[in-house]
Amino acid sequence: MTLRSIRAKLNLTQEQLADRLGVSFATVNRWEGGASKPQKAAREVIAALAQEAGIDGTSGTTTSEAPVAAAEVTRRRRGQRAAAAPTTKPMEQMLWDAACSIRGEKDAAKFKDYLLPLLFLKRLSDVFDDEIDRLAEEYGDRETALEIAEGDHSLLRFYLPAEARWAVIAGRESLSWPLDAKGNSTAPRDIGEHLTKAVRAVVKQNPSLSGVIDIVDFAAERNGERDVNPAKLRGVVETFSDPRYRLGLADVQPDFLGRAYEYLLRKFAEGSGQSAGEFFTPTEVGFLMAHLLRPRPGETCHDYACGSAGLLIKLQLVARELDPTSRVPLRLSGQELQAESYAVAQMNAIIHDMEVELARGDTIINPKFRDASGKIRQHDIVVANPMWNQPFAQDICANDPFDRFRAAGGITSGKGDWAWLQHTLAALDADGRAAVVLDTGAVTRGSGSKNEDKERNIRKWFVDRDLIDGVILLPENLFYNTTAAGVIVVLNKRKPIARKGKVFLLNASKHFRKGKPKNYLPEDDIRSLAATYLKGEAVEGELAVIITRRAAEADYNLSPARWAAQGTDAEHRTIKNIVADLLALDAKASQIDQTLAELLAPL
Repeated sequence: MTLRSIRAKLNLTQEQLADRLGVSFATVNRWEGGASKPQKAAREVIAALAQEAGIDGTSGTTTSEAPVAAAEVTRRRRGQRAAAAPTTKPMEQMLWDAACSIRGEKDAAKFKDYLLPLLFLKRLSDVFDDEIDRLAEEYGDRETALEIAEGDHSLLRFYLPAEARWAVIAGRESLSWPLDAKGNSTAPRDIGEHLTKAVRAVVKQNPSLSGVIDIVDFAAERNGERDVNPAKLRGVVETFSDPRYRLGLADVQPDFLGRAYEYLLRKFAEGSGQSAGEFFTPTEVGFLMAHLLRPRPGETCHDYACGSAGLLIKLQLVARELDPTSRVPLRLSGQELQAESYAVAQMNAIIHDMEVELARGDTIINPKFRDASGKIRQHDIVVANPMWNQPFAQDICANDPFDRFRAAGGITSGKGDWAWLQHTLAALDADGRAAVVLDTGAVTRGSGSKNEDKERNIRKWFVDRDLIDGVILLPENLFYNTTAAGVIVVLNKRKPIARKGKVFLLNASKHFRKGKPKNYLPEDDIRSLAATYLKGEAVEGELAVIITRRAAEADYNLSPARWAAQGTDAEHRTIKNIVADLLALDAKASQIDQTLAELLAPL
């Protein structure tokens, strides 16, 4: 009996089977990939499904395809039943209330670097408890399971030392703290010191979490005052300790927790002003980009300005949706300059139960992802939302050791939007495709000017080589660091025959709903916009399809608003023209009155 046989007989996708087993989709992927051996509880669950499928549960069982059903074990030990499809709303509200409890809603975003690691630690601790429960099922009792785990940390995803386990942090279990070299107790004075000791202990046991979970000191002081009041921290810990919000394998699947985590990022972004764009791209924009690119299992996907890694995660979610039976994940990688955003990205990937290779550094000056020969590593897909209109020093581009700029249309001046696209091109393989969010001016600046313009020249180079598949104009007021509209520039180094020599210009500027404080793209519109764009048939007022020659005639102005003007776009007129028309109408009315008077005079 195999999991694939059960799925075939019951006509289940991997995601549906994961729901039946009470575990995550990614976990089923790993089981079918042969990473786990069957456990007692797992065999019981599988046997029941096999009986339902009419398969002989005693034959054909393989050690590589029977799952370790930690979630099911935990449910049975706690007397829980598998829950119906949950909503994220209660957890989202809990997380936001916890953030606001520190120092009010207006200042909540300032404390994201405290809240996000704390939430992450709670997830690690609850998963640790689930995995210990699973080992206890196999070895007889929890005490024995803890001893075995302490001797072999590889049995667990992350090993948590006693002081970092949530029951100890929350005060439900006591801990005998050791003495230091002078014989003094190392016990923390308050919850702030305890949390700092806890995250440092986790990093000591799990070096891969260095710079991720330990980015802040929960006991930090300024001018004799704690940055975060210990009483407030204790309140957050108590909120996270509510049994309704347990974050273990049996309680929340990775995608569910990921959505709640992203909600918290969105709320922090709303309160962060200009800095928000450094770590968060609106969720719906990320999904639109993923649906435009339609990632396939096993493809390499890269984001060189990855922020919280949201764009990469959405690629995996959409790939899973497009091919739910595949057990081959995308190979995700990203580079991020800011230490705080890098930490958020690491946590986001782990919470989503996804593997993402991440590196810190400045992508333009020091791209970290290189091949064996030292050249820029190439990928099937690149996604990014880099800083818009970022000024670049020309000498950096002129002396680029990777020759990304001079060989791809020339060196830009002033704004760096096209420098980002030149780097994007260098990071794509021969069949690669990309979607990059930029300022609207990136597709128009320099067009129609009598003066030589370097941005326009680079744009011409891309169009003349048929590298631009299309441009999507987004609605205004979507992004957290600006009210301006943005565009998604889609590149394709090997277009299908039907799209060769053409540029597809989609005007999505009116596809939004009002929100507070930002507008948003409705979920239904995301799919319909992607479908319209990919179908590639012109739709008046929405999608224009132009050939390269027409782009050249327009001096390489690729604004969708120019080519697919919508009603309100075409009706905008200057006050001067409106007044002139009114005066002309007034003169014509006077002439009619005079003519009518002359006709009526003989009467």
